[in-house]
Amino acid sequence: MNDHLETLSPPSLWRHFRTLCNTPRPSGREAELVDVLERWADARGLAHDRDRFGNLRLRKAATPGHERAPGVILQGHLDMVAQANADHPHDFTRDPIVTYVADGWLHADQTTLGADNGLGVAAALAILEDDTLVHGPLEALFTLEEETSMGGAQQLAEGWLEGSLLLNLDSEDRGEVYIGCAGGADVVVEAQWPTVALTDSEQPMRLALRGLSGGHSGIDIHKGLGNANRLLVRGLRALEPFGARLIDYHGGTLRNALPREAFAGLALPSQNIEAARARIIALEATMRDELAGVDEGVTLKLEHVKERPAEALSDQASHALIAALHAAPCGVERMSAELPDVVETSNNLGVVSLEKGRFYLCALVRSLRDSATQDMADRFAALFALIGAKTRIEHAYPGWTPNPTSPLLARFCDLHRQRLGVEPGVKVIHAGLECGILGGKYPQLDMISFGPLIRGAHSPDERVELASVEEFWMLLRGLIEELAEGAE
Repeated sequence: MNDHLETLSPPSLWRHFRTLCNTPRPSGREAELVDVLERWADARGLAHDRDRFGNLRLRKAATPGHERAPGVILQGHLDMVAQANADHPHDFTRDPIVTYVADGWLHADQTTLGADNGLGVAAALAILEDDTLVHGPLEALFTLEEETSMGGAQQLAEGWLEGSLLLNLDSEDRGEVYIGCAGGADVVVEAQWPTVALTDSEQPMRLALRGLSGGHSGIDIHKGLGNANRLLVRGLRALEPFGARLIDYHGGTLRNALPREAFAGLALPSQNIEAARARIIALEATMRDELAGVDEGVTLKLEHVKERPAEALSDQASHALIAALHAAPCGVERMSAELPDVVETSNNLGVVSLEKGRFYLCALVRSLRDSATQDMADRFAALFALIGAKTRIEHAYPGWTPNPTSPLLARFCDLHRQRLGVEPGVKVIHAGLECGILGGKYPQLDMISFGPLIRGAHSPDERVELASVEEFWMLLRGLIEELAEGAE
């Protein structure tokens, strides 16, 4: 599968990416890939070990004569976001990712591609097997469960890594280098709502919102893309005057992906169905107008369903839940005052579900300020406490404080200018790189993050520009050689 990848340049990097595409690796299911990489390391004579959490480290001794060069850690995460189009059957625990090239970009067939962070992992593996490269001591650190909880970085063993310089290979913009990132936390809301029987005059209906682009809940949060949960709740509010009561709700699958689709089961008085449908048709037109030029595929439909459930939420519970969801923070909360065009604080209503009265919400709050993350989480708790729901914070992780005077950054900028003739953009990213957590465990590390151009991460539109992968490889290889030579 994916044989065509080995015809791309650089071939060694793409050969390893092919292995990643052919080995299922959703978050929490990376064990098979770890085994594959350990067997590869054994065949190459590379040392390898794991910490207690299962994070994998591969090591390669310095080129003779360069043993005193600073140790370089190549860092990426093994897991990928598992998203497929709703009508595309794909088992991410078993099926390979099917890829194709179009107009200079690599895509996947109706699923996420896994370029985030598969290309960084593949590049690190290609560096380790490059026997023509002059280098100091090398370590490759591959963490687990980054996309769901930052678990690998959070649980990383202390006193384990030996290098002093860390290259995080998990960025997604060509011509840029990152020196800081947002921290974040999952905000989980749960409740059990009362249900009552459907009346003879009520009909079960389904309100369906489809067709959004989706995307990365950090990198894409400022682009004005639609959030399916936010928009579907708007539709539910529009149907309340017609007597609609919630039966169930299913929207989004990952807290760090902008939800593309959401569906709600409703009990609706039969005599109001046609008027309700007309209201939804008008609201769909409004949404299309509002999202014109940004997310134009949105559809909102009120559909009949065949099965008749026994119960729906009570009028009071349905109204309270819809109102709370409608009031919940979603999207960009504040832009940074210190960093132009950088989001400071945001929230993504990532996953919302309701089944037999059992409600669950998982939102991902991000901020450059840990205090703002806490404040946003507290606002959720205050809001949902008003309707009797309980809120908890999970998987909180710190941001990565920028160090603009980093010697490693200066070396990278010099290399970028020499090789490409321009200075790189030095950026702070509104996304959760693992550097902040790693820096807390290893405060002596000097770190930067860079990578190829990836667009549509965390959605089936994920793609990577092939020319940028060649540039990324050239910079990575050149930086490692310069760090080795400069130490002599």
